Amino acid sequence: MNLQVQFKKGALELCVLNLTIEKDYYGYELVNRISDFLDIAEGTVYPILRRLSKEGFFETYLQESNEGPPRKYYHITSLGKERATLLKQEWVVFSNSIDDLLKGEDNE
Repeated sequence: MNLQVQFKKGALELCVLNLTIEKDYYGYELVNRISDFLDIAEGTVYPILRRLSKEGFFETYLQESNEGPPRKYYHITSLGKERATLLKQEWVVFSNSIDDLLKGEDNE
């Protein structure tokens, strides 16, 4: 497995939660939005959405579409917002630590 794929898998949950704070998304729309920033396969996001829904971070609802069957939308719950905040905080600490390490800074 290439390293970029491993990095993305770790960050996708944060991306999914963070984007849904702005508005509700259906799966394909969310994939396209994330794809604006990261090269991901469509099938990568759906298992994350299912797991996060099962864990109570999303509520889902169906909405009619003019372009086919009803779409399943994901609405972030208050628990999901808390999770997003926690993940963002952890991401900042993690990414700053990696940046420091790559720059060769001694933080002692």
